[in-house]
Amino acid sequence: MELRLENQPLLDSLNTAVLLVDDALHIRYANIAAESLLKVSFLKLRETNVCMLFGEVELAKSAMVDSLRINQPYTKRHETLQLHDGESSLIDYSVTPIQFEDTNSLIIEMQRIDRFLRINREEALSSVQDSSRNLIKGLAHEIKNPLGGIRGAAQLLRQELIDGLAGLETQEFCNIIVTEVDRLRNLVDRLLGPSQLPALESLNIHEVLDHVATLLEAETKGEIALNKDYDPSIPELLGDREQLIQAFLNIARNAMQALHRSERTGPRIIIKTRIEQSFTIAGLRRRAVCRVDVIDNGSGIDHAIKERIFFPMISGHSEGAGLGLTIAQTAINRHEGLIECHSIPGNTCFSIYLPIQV
Repeated sequence: MELRLENQPLLDSLNTAVLLVDDALHIRYANIAAESLLKVSFLKLRETNVCMLFGEVELAKSAMVDSLRINQPYTKRHETLQLHDGESSLIDYSVTPIQFEDTNSLIIEMQRIDRFLRINREEALSSVQDSSRNLIKGLAHEIKNPLGGIRGAAQLLRQELIDGLAGLETQEFCNIIVTEVDRLRNLVDRLLGPSQLPALESLNIHEVLDHVATLLEAETKGEIALNKDYDPSIPELLGDREQLIQAFLNIARNAMQALHRSERTGPRIIIKTRIEQSFTIAGLRRRAVCRVDVIDNGSGIDHAIKERIFFPMISGHSEGAGLGLTIAQTAINRHEGLIECHSIPGNTCFSIYLPIQV
């Protein structure tokens, strides 16, 4: 039977997700915000046991039964909510006992907090990265100036040695100095990231990802399974094709190297695209963004460096320069996007968010 509430238009206008459950803990009503939070319509939620939505089913059930029995409201914080699409969300929620249609019932108000936590974490990380980037720029300036002088002096010395018919070994020492100076200057340039601003043009993100996948398949020679899970409804984006290819390639290569180190049977990389509605990046709320996930089933990122993986010279293996993810992040930031990373053993996911012009 369809439930009619006198204040339903008011409840549907709220940003807070609201559920009404009966004394058997079955959902009798969900407002529009609850449907949006749970990613499912009320028609599918109706008569569902509300406890099945929570990560700790028995604990949620026990608390709600006690609330009904003693007529006492309560609040829970940082609880996991299981969404209809299989994902989860972190919420705060309050439970209030009421009488509705002569039946003991509960009003459950839920606020999603993982987005706020993510925004706070993003702002803190952005502040640290800005400080790091400014420090690197200052160091780069101080390093490149003397390097230019050393290179020029070495070239003059090499020419004088050639004119003076010096031995080949002495000339080779000068060549080594010039070569090493060039290598250090290139390293400093890589630390600074791409020097050019993105040349924005309308592009299909899947064409960019297909190009990256082709390069990966050539490098892995079929040793790593590469799966694609694309959302064909994603519209074209504004972006710099070359910079985006480099960013996604660096992230995918990072996954490939992690799989080689883990020596896991059945190594696999998944490239997945989805649309996210109402997403905040750098304090600016976007109506829609494109999310690209690069997922591998390697051993995961070392906990000691997990919070610093986008910093320059931070690498999970001794052979790495620790610049690939830094360069990727710089390119994505210049597209007004965002990179996040979630990693546990057996599942590491880099999520890249790019604005969609609606």
